[in-house]
Amino acid sequence: MKCRVCDKEAAENGYCEFHMEAHENVVQKYELWREACGVSWEEYLSDIVNNVFTGEWAKEVAEYLIRSGEK
Repeated sequence: MKCRVCDKEAAENGYCEFHMEAHENVVQKYELWREACGVSWEEYLSDIVNNVFTGEWAKEVAEYLIRSGEK
């Protein structure tokens, strides 16, 4: 099975090892952002995509989550 985000072989939960780690980080950090900034999930993902300091894999995961509507 291919990764939901890229063409690499999926390791777990439909993600390759790189995007799986990025997905875990994005999900885990949301609660901190929500409490600190009061942002919605969609706003949080948009902030990730537009942040110049965000890594490429995290941006790709955030873009995928925005497109898919996955929470």
